[in-house]
Amino acid sequence: MQSENKMFDDFVRMMNGVAGTVAGMGREAESSAREKMREWVGGMDFVSRDEFEAVKAMAAAARDENEALKARVAALEGKAPAKPKAAPKAKGA
Repeated sequence: MQSENKMFDDFVRMMNGVAGTVAGMGREAESSAREKMREWVGGMDFVSRDEFEAVKAMAAAARDENEALKARVAALEGKAPAKPKAAPKAKGA
């Protein structure tokens, strides 16, 4: 059933236009807020997740290599790998 009331049709068209405009404003505000956040975070010297993971893997590899080199030096010197010394006990405790 189609309405024959021109005023009602105009009102509906106007509301559809307003809804579209409000939705567009919302998208624009979200886009602007994201851009401002990117600028703010970009100026804080944060690193990306990929860079962090790469450095983390490099550190783990360096630790493994360090342990291997310690064992090799100890073997070349004819010593057993050094064990960490126990902390001295406090007197009177």
